[in-house]
Amino acid sequence: MLQEHSALLIIDMINPFSFEHGEQLYPQAEQITKKILQLKELMHKHKAPVLYINDNYGKWQSDFTQLVDDIASSDALGAPIAKQLKPLPTDYSIIKPKYSGFFDTPLHLLLEHLQIHTLFLTGIVGNMCVQFTANDAYTLEYDLCIPQDAIASFTNRDNDVALHHFEQILKANVKPTSTWLE
Repeated sequence: MLQEHSALLIIDMINPFSFEHGEQLYPQAEQITKKILQLKELMHKHKAPVLYINDNYGKWQSDFTQLVDDIASSDALGAPIAKQLKPLPTDYSIIKPKYSGFFDTPLHLLLEHLQIHTLFLTGIVGNMCVQFTANDAYTLEYDLCIPQDAIASFTNRDNDVALHHFEQILKANVKPTSTWLE
């Protein structure tokens, strides 16, 4: 897939996990971090762009680099993940006001500029933020890869339902990350 199309990896993971049920989600998020890092390394190896999409947490004048640094240097539950997934200077970032990475953001314009056709979606929450972004991406006719072991939801059932939706409705490739690393 990386040779067939211009691809981009979207990571929606930098989070303090200080929301309701954040402690419940954190173990699943911790498990997918290694898979996301492997995909990120693969993308960099193939000179494919990596994009971080993040909530603004009600801070409408947010700076993404500062947001990552604030979480990584804090005692927040999500600090270890923020440290591990810290973006490189060449990575892109967009702060989103709502669930979808496309809603009221320049994401579609950036993807057109970079001539991207395939999106790898990873992160949290699979049946919310990832799903809203995937739905919009599908509507905009992007090819979707949503590795089943690189998204996390509050429960395994929620994640399974989201994966079923991605595969059956959005025609996404949901094979595990190992598929792409071979």
